[in-house]
Amino acid sequence: MSFYQTLQEQTFSAREKMLSSPVIAHCSQGAVTREMYIAFLTQAYYHVSQTVPLLMCAGSRLPASHEWVRGALAEYIEEEYGHQEWILNDITHCGGDAERVRHGQPRQPIELMIASLYHRIERVNPMSIFGMVHVLEGTSVVIATPIAEALEKSLGLTEHATSYLRSHGALDLEHLKFFASLMDRVTNPADQEAIIHTARRVYSLYGEMLNQLSEPEYEPAE
Repeated sequence: MSFYQTLQEQTFSAREKMLSSPVIAHCSQGAVTREMYIAFLTQAYYHVSQTVPLLMCAGSRLPASHEWVRGALAEYIEEEYGHQEWILNDITHCGGDAERVRHGQPRQPIELMIASLYHRIERVNPMSIFGMVHVLEGTSVVIATPIAEALEKSLGLTEHATSYLRSHGALDLEHLKFFASLMDRVTNPADQEAIIHTARRVYSLYGEMLNQLSEPEYEPAE
């Protein structure tokens, strides 16, 4: 069995738990408010703004034996650079305060997710970065486009307000293929375990963030 298949199997339960978040069902039912969507974009901004720094951090800590991985990270950096600005533009088109988000702080799940990723990259194994990539790219390819379409329909939004979701949706399939081929070159058991462990943690913390979107704080005022 390829490592990519193993990664999929070993993280299946964590993935399904995250996807069972009520807010995902609410999207398909047209029950998500504009405030909830802005809250999601806000948390997305905080982790996406750290994507390139995390990739750079991992690349700087790889040993010479992993030069082929460093090359892949350089491609990811080029592709991901500046995506946080797309999120701020979406927030603006939704009527939110983008500058307030830019200078704000993440809620606890995303703060812990970012801190955990830096810890694992710097102190455990830099290959841990691919646990994050697996969760965020793999999940978005499956659900981002349908969610964007549902939000546009239920909230009356244009594609200018869903550019982040749409850019990481079905059209991102080539990136997923690249990731799968890259993972199948990972043969070191320690590297494999680091990736699987990190993916499970990111699924869990990202799921907590999604669950918080359904809390009363994000419901429309009566």
